[in-house]
Amino acid sequence: MLQHYDPKQKGATQQNPEHMDFNKDYGTPQSLSENLITLQVDGVEITVTEGTSVLRAAALADINIPKLCASDNLEAFGSCRLCAVQIEGRRGFPASCTTPVEAGMKVTTQNEKIGKLRRNIMELYISDHPLDCLTCPSNGDCELQDVAGAVGLREVRYGFDGHNHLDAEKDKSNPYFTFDPSKCIVCSRCVRACEEVQGTFALTVDGRGFASKIVAGQDDSFLDSDCVSCGACVQACPTSTLMENNVIEMGQPEHSIVTTCAYCGVGCSFKAEMKGDQVVRMVPYKGGEANQGHSCVKGRFAFGYATHKDRIKTPMIRDNIDEQWREVSWEDAIGFAAKRLKEVQAKYGRESVGGITSSRCTNEETYLVQKLIRAAFGNNNTDTCARVCHSPTGYGLKTTLGESAGTQTFDSIRHTDTMLVIGANPTDAHPVFASMMRRRLREGAQLIVADPRKIDLLKTPHLKDAIHLPLRPGTNVALVNSLAHTIMSEGLEDKAFIASRCDDKAFLKWQAFIREERNSPEAMQSITGVDAGDVRRAARVYANAGNGAIFYGLGVTEHSQGSTMVMGIANLALATGNIGREGVGVNPLRGQNNVQGSCDMGSFPHELPGYQHVADDEARGRFEAAWGVKLDDEPGLRIPNMFDAALAGSFKALYVQGEDIAQSDPNTQHVEAALKALDCVIVQDIFLNETAKFAHVLLPGSTFLEKNGTFTNAERRINRVRKVMPPLAGKEDWEVTVALSNALGYEMNYSHPSEIMDEIASLTPSFSGVSYDRLEELGSIQWPCNEQHPEGMPIMHVEDFPIGKGNLAITEYVATDERATRRFPLLLTTGRILSQYNVGAQTRRTENQTWHDEDVLEIHPHDAEERGVNQGDWLGISSRAGQTVLRAVISQRMQPGVVYTTFHHPGSGANVITTDSSDWATNCPEYKVTAVQVEKVTQPSEWQKNFEDFNKKQQDYLKKGRRHRSEEVSR
Repeated sequence: MLQHYDPKQKGATQQNPEHMDFNKDYGTPQSLSENLITLQVDGVEITVTEGTSVLRAAALADINIPKLCASDNLEAFGSCRLCAVQIEGRRGFPASCTTPVEAGMKVTTQNEKIGKLRRNIMELYISDHPLDCLTCPSNGDCELQDVAGAVGLREVRYGFDGHNHLDAEKDKSNPYFTFDPSKCIVCSRCVRACEEVQGTFALTVDGRGFASKIVAGQDDSFLDSDCVSCGACVQACPTSTLMENNVIEMGQPEHSIVTTCAYCGVGCSFKAEMKGDQVVRMVPYKGGEANQGHSCVKGRFAFGYATHKDRIKTPMIRDNIDEQWREVSWEDAIGFAAKRLKEVQAKYGRESVGGITSSRCTNEETYLVQKLIRAAFGNNNTDTCARVCHSPTGYGLKTTLGESAGTQTFDSIRHTDTMLVIGANPTDAHPVFASMMRRRLREGAQLIVADPRKIDLLKTPHLKDAIHLPLRPGTNVALVNSLAHTIMSEGLEDKAFIASRCDDKAFLKWQAFIREERNSPEAMQSITGVDAGDVRRAARVYANAGNGAIFYGLGVTEHSQGSTMVMGIANLALATGNIGREGVGVNPLRGQNNVQGSCDMGSFPHELPGYQHVADDEARGRFEAAWGVKLDDEPGLRIPNMFDAALAGSFKALYVQGEDIAQSDPNTQHVEAALKALDCVIVQDIFLNETAKFAHVLLPGSTFLEKNGTFTNAERRINRVRKVMPPLAGKEDWEVTVALSNALGYEMNYSHPSEIMDEIASLTPSFSGVSYDRLEELGSIQWPCNEQHPEGMPIMHVEDFPIGKGNLAITEYVATDERATRRFPLLLTTGRILSQYNVGAQTRRTENQTWHDEDVLEIHPHDAEERGVNQGDWLGISSRAGQTVLRAVISQRMQPGVVYTTFHHPGSGANVITTDSSDWATNCPEYKVTAVQVEKVTQPSEWQKNFEDFNKKQQDYLKKGRRHRSEEVSR
């Protein structure tokens, strides 16, 4: 029996009204009705919500009715008939999955007639099914096997020939799972999971009767079909027809632990199913409020990097980057790092060192790093990768709404009538939430997409007429102003909301500005390239929606006017009253798993944890009293300032935890030069990443599977991360930071991350009610969590704003300096792809490479023809920052004049060509607009050649260092 460790289940509350056991399948989905119905099942009186199926009502009372085609994440189907019951006053044996409860209904689930019917049905299934249970990979975890036992099947009168299926060939094309059609009972659960849960519609049933079979695409292999490898079909399968290759090879897991995925900002909960300390599979956890039992290819399958041979398992040091590494003990490595840091500060001053926190590490680890920098380094030179993605979100939302975070829950999408998606590609970057969006779109919600590319969300099956606004890169503010102009000039604003919830002076000033003719769609058309009629239509659809929600991503923030655009988005929501209830709001889709948390924990140089400014005497005083040290009241250096100061000679040492600035930051050559200029670079990571190749100290990091802590997702949801295996290098990341701080002379004493969270709660008002005990009790918490909101705040700004009233801000459009010119006539924009994650350090070490083993350049057929470019040609891409070479993919997704690439492979050099242009308020780089020229070439760029040479040299240094240590140990 598989033993599970799950968070404690709550009583009947909003998050779990039925007090469900999340390891149990209740057969059909939960009803959302508030009306209660009382019935009898096998003489037991049961009260459930109206619309609940008889099958689910029985299951809630622990009366288990056999089933095969039913599952509680799928709509009732009623095909297997095994769940047949008798209902007093009705003829026949209705399927309990498709029969809703009625008041006074009396149901019988077991008697001789029902038993005989079920055994007859099972005979038909088993007659066409292999009888190889002892060698089957699902033995012990097979619903067909369980149901056969439950109905008392003892003989099969029809024989076991199974001519239609038993000799069917296996499909092993997918690297993560095998499709064995000989085991298929054609229950259609996989087909329905693909449609209802994932929304891809990649599977179907072909043929009829015993000849029916499941096919992918047009009878393609799974790999060649539209399947996105989310795992929903595998999870839905009641037999071993669809089975994880890991289970086939390793056998059934024996216990599980619930934890949180370490990929994107959706924050999916998973059961890590284990054999000993080996992860067999990751199964999406139904009790996860963010993902509700669904997953994507990364979270479901791409966890193998955690035990990859490239993992750094031993601390290493060297005196300079042209030497091989020396493997040393933890004590020696920490001592070496502390000595170098002290020497630098003694020579160059207190401000000469700094650190960068990680958006992939836990809240507790991030908190400790910024504490180390402020208390042990003695300055505020702390920054984070959130600087290069969502820092404009913090600035823009703080200015307009008073809080620098998204306003909703993901589940709020169920109530959205119109969704406006700006600069985001959810199906690739946030796929589980994209599935929720697609479900709502199939139900009739309207879609508006503002993006230079045709994103996959526009191809959602059964979608109504969608509006695509293909704006030119860099013109976001012009577009949002023209949307707002339409709303205000046509009287579509929510006057009552504005009067009661918005600051009068700010509104009147903004109204006068936005109504100016220069902000009209007609005036802005020549700038944005979007038809004025389409802009007006989009504005009307959004403003007239019962519930209009805005979802945005890095295509909004990574611009020179990123902060201005975020304010423009908030203006739209305020003007139309789309704030403060379910189905509406301003929703930033965070890129990495803990971007929100890294911001919350005080990673920026001007803010202490909880967004408390370092110049605020009262706030700083609380931290000084708790930490026992005097803190600097002046903001420190941002990442770009650190680079500039390094090249100027005043900044000399850097501690980087879980971040790869050499690959992820713009203008790579500038970053590399800055790293080379430093006297001491300390990198704490799980692999020798691009930044670590410039390091003097390499401290092994730990993956999410090897640590305890919390992540905070894009909806402000704090989720527990639970250790499922010991750290390969012996320490969790927080323990490393503690050791370094102690070596520097600033004492830290913690025995568990829960103690760190207790400290965070004592100093951060929005976290004051958060603790590990509370998280165990509630499952997850959306901050703010305090005396006023003891269970958190799922929907923000319901009655008021932290700043009192909403502040509509003036959003003057200012054209970016990165414009197409005769020298650089194309505009490059960048983004992500489904199978890879961020800099690819994790996913490139998994079978996800099957789908995307190189970054390519998407180019429109018109631009390709102009340059004589064919599919697959090597293209030199030049900007004012540098040059790289990528393979061409001719794509209609682009508009003429715009090219697109991803940045998942370091050798691609995508950020060699991105410039140091950045947001005016936050220094967030302008990744989304780079003026480039493209031409056919026959060899890599000079940077790529140098990269390969440097990479080979650094990999050799690593191998030699390991070999030397191995020889020493053997002696």
